[in-house]
Amino acid sequence: MIEVQNIIKKFGTQEVLKGVSCHFEAGKNNLIIGKSGSGKTVLLKCIVGLLTPTSGHILFDEGDYVAMNIEEKNVIRRELGMLFQGGALFDSLTVEENVRFPLDMFTKMSLSEKKDRVNEVLKRVNLINANLKFPSQLSGGMQKRTGIARAIVLNPKYLFCDEPNSGLDPQTSIVIDELLMEITEEYQITTITNTHDMNSVIANGDKIIFLHQGNKHWEGDKESLFESDNEELIDFIFASEFLKEARDARLLKIIEKHKKNI
Repeated sequence: MIEVQNIIKKFGTQEVLKGVSCHFEAGKNNLIIGKSGSGKTVLLKCIVGLLTPTSGHILFDEGDYVAMNIEEKNVIRRELGMLFQGGALFDSLTVEENVRFPLDMFTKMSLSEKKDRVNEVLKRVNLINANLKFPSQLSGGMQKRTGIARAIVLNPKYLFCDEPNSGLDPQTSIVIDELLMEITEEYQITTITNTHDMNSVIANGDKIIFLHQGNKHWEGDKESLFESDNEELIDFIFASEFLKEARDARLLKIIEKHKKNI
């Protein structure tokens, strides 16, 4: 389990995170939701160690990541997989080389062992016979699946995803959501995802953290999401862009189903 305790993050005089405390459930899909500028990405980057909190504690199975030395942090980092918003693939490397990169960096596996592992994860994300393609030859969805394959190639304990559906069409977004859900359940990975996509929240939200202006305003599961009386959360859920999507019969049906189950 990952636990965040009173995290404050300042950039100069600007306080982006204002004492956020929450926990993320092991082996589940944990979502951080909120409007742009609410602090979602900053919180995610603090948890994975890309940013250092101004104050507070981040516990990985009760070990304080913030207080660890470099060697101790490296042990944790080997257990982390990261799917970046833009994919962050190396343009000059093939799909196979991109996915193999963490194995080259952090393991002493032989080349044949690395290739076997790469093929295994590429098959898992439904990217067969794409090994020699370059990122520029891939669709947006294929790039995201390549990013997922790279994120899980070291068989991580924790998987972090920053806006995984950004830039994707609705149908491809559903494919990515389903893939992340399957991987989380199959490998019992603790997945933490930043998103403002309510389709993802309804489909994948085992545990949900709602941030507003750098504060945690709500924490719960998707079954209790629609009965919350938190005004900021209600405004976020039923924002105009979401209402446009909600006119789609499929999404409306999902919403009504979850309301009935509450």
